[in-house]
Amino acid sequence: MANKIIRICVLAMLCLCTLTALCSAEQAVHELQYVKAYDTKEDGRDVYRIEIGVSRDRLEYRAGTKAYLPNTLILDLEDTIPGRLRHETALSGSAVKVKAQEVELKHTRLQINFKDAVENHDYKVYTMEANRKERKPFRLIIDVEKEKKRGAGSTEGVKGHHVVLDAGHGGTDSGAVGPSGFTEKEATLAVAQKVRDILENSGATVLMTRDSDRDVYGPNATDRQELQARVNVSYRDPDAEIFVSIHCNAFSSPSANGTETYYYPGSSQGYRLASLLDEELIKAGGLLDRGVKNANFYVMRHSAIPASLVELAFITNYREEQLLADEGFQNDMAMAIARAIGRYFGER
Repeated sequence: MANKIIRICVLAMLCLCTLTALCSAEQAVHELQYVKAYDTKEDGRDVYRIEIGVSRDRLEYRAGTKAYLPNTLILDLEDTIPGRLRHETALSGSAVKVKAQEVELKHTRLQINFKDAVENHDYKVYTMEANRKERKPFRLIIDVEKEKKRGAGSTEGVKGHHVVLDAGHGGTDSGAVGPSGFTEKEATLAVAQKVRDILENSGATVLMTRDSDRDVYGPNATDRQELQARVNVSYRDPDAEIFVSIHCNAFSSPSANGTETYYYPGSSQGYRLASLLDEELIKAGGLLDRGVKNANFYVMRHSAIPASLVELAFITNYREEQLLADEGFQNDMAMAIARAIGRYFGER
């Protein structure tokens, strides 16, 4: 009788251990909870982030591609079930699709389908710990570096920095008009956009007061309203470091010519920025150097960060108007401004 009781106890203990092991195995399974995607920055780079919520940490995964699926990044996740992920999810604002499938028991395969070959993209796969403050679970992250703007070029020294660019005039305000009808607002916007592209390609964050032919404050605003609206744009980025306003010069005499830059009186950093801009613009454009000057311009006076205003050339000068309308010259001026900004941050 005693032996029978012992055998029953041993059997019960074995059953309990088996049940415990099964429960532990079940608890160890990772459940995929959601998938979403958004644009963000990682180490100063613009990336398209695919974020997948996971029920628990210590996720084991393998990432790779297969020759017969060149457009697909494949992630094999161990001890995982698809959970709430739909079979296939098209991510908003992108041609990327995510497909989740349990290929074997507790083995989920994620397929990240791109519109072209995976090898054309710089990507990184990693995990993020749970963040209770943001109410986010443990996450699997795929960062895909966004394409750089072709032809924009790049420069040193600006990575991680924040710049505000102001394309002078715009909308109902054409600015000065050249003898052939080319307007200041067209020239300043073209150059500002090119500067933006170079800086962003180089890892900087750029805020534009305007990125199209429009008034910043609104049509028919007073000069003060319009100029203050441009200054206010810089407050949208608490990390903004410098403000660069791009203009074209004008004078009653068509013979007036050359390039000049401005800073607000008493601003040592504004002077330094204006000096670097003048140096690079003269080197790139080859026009008469009218020097670095101080002035009481509204956008510099009211800027909370070091500011400079550049006068690229005289749009009222026939030759310089033709240059301002020329894309090659615009590219040279944009690269010069970007290089000067890089030097400003890099030569401290």
